[in-house]
Parts: sequence; C-alpha cells; structure tokens
Amino acid sequence: MGCECSKLTSCCWEGQNGPIHEAQDPDEEKGEVSDLPAFCEFTFEQLRIATSAFSVENIVSEHGEKAPNVVYKGKLENQRPVAVKRFNRSAWPDSHQFLEEARAVGQLRSNRLANLLGCCCEGDERLLVAEFFPNETLAKHLFHWDTQPMKWAMRLRAALYIAQALEYCTGKGRALYHDLNAYRILFDEDGDPRLSCFGLMKNSRDGKSYSTNLAFTPPEYLRTGRITTESVIFSFGTLLLDLLSGKHIPPSHALDLIKDRNLEMLTDSCLEGQFSTDDITELVRIASRCLQYEPRERPNLKSLVTVLYPLQKEAEVPSHVLMGISCNGETMPLSPLGESCLKTDLTAIHEILEALGYKDDGGAATELSFQMWTDQMLETLNSKKKGDVAFKNKDFNAAIECYTQFIDAGTMVSPTVYARRSLSYLMNDMPQEALNDTVQAQVISPVWHIASYLQAASLFTLGKENEAQIALREAAILEEEKNTS
Repeated sequence: MGCECSKLTSCCWEGQNGPIHEAQDPDEEKGEVSDLPAFCEFTFEQLRIATSAFSVENIVSEHGEKAPNVVYKGKLENQRPVAVKRFNRSAWPDSHQFLEEARAVGQLRSNRLANLLGCCCEGDERLLVAEFFPNETLAKHLFHWDTQPMKWAMRLRAALYIAQALEYCTGKGRALYHDLNAYRILFDEDGDPRLSCFGLMKNSRDGKSYSTNLAFTPPEYLRTGRITTESVIFSFGTLLLDLLSGKHIPPSHALDLIKDRNLEMLTDSCLEGQFSTDDITELVRIASRCLQYEPRERPNLKSLVTVLYPLQKEAEVPSHVLMGISCNGETMPLSPLGESCLKTDLTAIHEILEALGYKDDGGAATELSFQMWTDQMLETLNSKKKGDVAFKNKDFNAAIECYTQFIDAGTMVSPTVYARRSLSYLMNDMPQEALNDTVQAQVISPVWHIASYLQAASLFTLGKENEAQIALREAAILEEEKNTS
C-alpha cells in the first residue's frame, strides 16, 4: 500500500467521532441542465419498438430477466438512447399514484443524474424511460473490471458527484433514495458518474425500499421497514466503503476492521501508491460517520459535499481519461462499412453486403431446412433467390419487389433481407422506407451492427446529421464488441 498501515489506522480511528468540518462549497456544475426534452408520456407500442420488443439481448438490469422489474436499453424514434424500466404488472395497481410519482421525478434535471424522460401507463403496464449511458455501472468498474481498476482520483470524484446528486434531489423535495448501491451509479459518454433516477421511486407502491442483502441496509430500516433521509446517508456510507475497498464489504465488518485498526483489509491493494495517509484517514472518517447506528449522529448531505470537495485529485483531468474510455466527442475508428455509411457511398455498401451474404442470419437457414418441403416455403425461397440475383445485378427495383414478396409471406424472418431491401430503397432515393427496414432488422437482431450502420446511412440521406452520428457510433461499438467476442 502507499502508506504505513499503523500510522493510517491510528489517525483514522482517533478522528472518527469528530465533527465533519464544512469546507467552502464550490457548487461546481451540479445544477439543472436545459438541453433535455420535457418529461412526457410514451405509448406502450413506442417502447416496444424502442426495445426491439423487449428483447432479452437488450436487458441491462443487474439480475437479467429474472428480476421482478427489468431494465432494457433501447432507442427512441429520434435515435436518443434510453433505459426503459418495466415494472412487474402488480407493482403499481393505482395508475394515478404511479403517474404522480413519475411526473414528480421527471421534473428533475441535473447533470449529476441519469434523468427521467418519461413514463408509460397503459392497462396494467407501468414503465419508466430514462437517459441511457453506455459506460457501465460503478459495480462493474469496481468489482468486475477487465483491464484496469478504477483510479483513486476517479473514486473520489464518484463520491463527490453522487453526494451532489443526492443534495440536488433533496433540494428539489426528493430526499429519499431507495436502495442506493454501486449498481445505481452509471457513467455517461464523458465518463462522469451519474445517479440513476430509478431509485427515486420505489419498485412498487408498497414494495421494499431495499432489494440488496439485509447486511447492507440501515439499522432503522430493519426495525421499522421505512427509510428516512438519514437512511440514505447510511447507504452512502456503504458506497464509500465500496470505493475504498473495491469490494462489497458489509458495514458491520468494515466498522470492526476500523475499530481493530486493520485497514489493510479495507483498502484496495490495487491502488498502491495512489493515495496518501490523509486521504484514507479522511474518507474512512466520513464513512464511519455515515454508518453511525443512530440516524441523528450521521452528517447531512451539504456537509458531505463540502468535505468531499477538497479531497479531489487530478481535477483538471477529464473523467474519460481517468476511466480509460473513449469520449463521446472523440473520433472513433470506422471499419470499411462504417466509412462507406458515413460517406453514404451506396456502391461500396452494396459490395460489402454482397460479399457478406447471409452469414449473420444465424439459425434462419436451419429453420428453413425443416420447412422447405411445403409449396408455400418453396415459393417464398424462390422470391428470396430472385431478389438475391436482382440485388447482385444491381436491379434494385426488382430486388425490392422480390424481397417484399418474401417478407410478406411471413414464413420466416431474415435481418439480411431487410438490410438488402433497405439499401435497395436508398438506391431508389427512398430513404424513409430504407430507415423503416433498418428498424425491422434491429427488431429481429438487436445487436447486429449492419442494421445500425444502414440506419446511419438512411439518416444521413434524410439530413438528420445528429441522429445519424449516434447510429454510426452505436454501430461501431456493436461491431467492436462482436469482433472482440
């Protein structure tokens, strides 16, 4: 470790019960943001399309499809990426109460939050729609990192930003946050930590506020089943322990380690040399105060924000640099197909699709082999073959006609057929029809990069530059993930 344990533990424990002195609060860029759309209500059909019919491949929540309330990544019609939380059908029987809660949370707008953009309340369906950020959760970067552990400076920044997020919410009348943990912290395009807005609403009208192991819940919640603003502070203390240790240590065990002056087990050995004795001393003291058994002995959020600010390191270094991720504004290297879509070079795109063939259709060909004996299937196959010949010969009108016959037959689905018809539409100056086909291809195969690339080409042709750049970046990410896997 970067400091001697005996010196460290002694000064940490001696100062644990002292007051948290308030430094000057810089109020740094934690206010409201104005470039987000106003909260709105979506139809269930809009969200079904956005999530590719709630595809299993789009699930991003911690426990996958086994969770009672599942979170999906999706994309709205305007190409804005979103996270869609679909509640258990019995979670919110009172639609008015659900809408009231969602609208209240939807009024919050902060660059420290993954903000709530809208909701859906149709029949017994209850869904929330929030900003989606691509750079994983704090839990992933702390507990399951691949290439490098999160740097000490970034951990301190995460602590400050989440404290600022909670302070902002408290100032707006939303002081309670349910089940605050490392899975609720997301990283945006710039690598900055954001607090998920989903925790500002319960998982159900009468549901539990904590879904994690009871060893991590505030003691008063175990007694009463209710959370208070002080309960949120306790949970923030457990988050500080995660940042210190790189592990999910139960608070009671952590406090025992502190009392025994055994902080070597509490600090992440991967951070050797990155912190000073004073850094650890102060953060352990703050965490200890947050984890006090009596709620009234815990600090408030304002004092936490102001005491965390002076601890910040490498403040001039952007978060994405500390995190080792590419920034949203940086140019991402593109494959030949990506370059062709960026330039809307339709001839080059045609050559690539023709060379690719049907390699990405997966099990579709197998499905065909079992059904191909029927007259209807033979006719459908014939339409596809004629379409393929026309596509190869650049007779795009005939390709559209034949592929349409194949699709309308409905006996099987093929993302490649939709991709080929999409390009044929582009060749015939029909970009909206081309865009519609890319969406259908994504419904069939949500993580297929070809569909996203063609979507970008269609959007560029329609003059929708911003949406096209989003689709292009998403396609490049999907292609890179496919290549690395």
